Amino acid sequence: QVQLAESGGGLVQAGGSLRLSCAASGSIFRANAMGWYRQAPGKQRELVATITSGDNTNYAESVKGRFTISGENAKNTVYLQMNSLKPEDTAVYYCNARIRGSSWSTNEYNYWGQGTQVTVSS
Repeated sequence: QVQLAESGGGLVQAGGSLRLSCAASGSIFRANAMGWYRQAPGKQRELVATITSGDNTNYAESVKGRFTISGENAKNTVYLQMNSLKPEDTAVYYCNARIRGSSWSTNEYNYWGQGTQVTVSS
């Protein structure tokens, strides 16, 4: 089993910054990819940013130029630096990880964190 521990959410004024962290622990051979999704009230969960073990990144158009995702492969940890925050960034942010559990199998499994609230006031 794999657990994802998120931290760093909170309340910030528009234009401010927050940094989210997510650490994966448990039966991990390699985190093939990790990332962040968010869900605002009444809306579907959407991708924010992802990063692969090879450091390939992908961002939602709405956060490009404002958010930066980074990772530490050795620690199975991913970070999301959020700058120039807007009220529309308010949501619960969920960490996601695609984990390969062993060296003898290429199967990967998808895991979610429990979410951390980010609130941006105007």
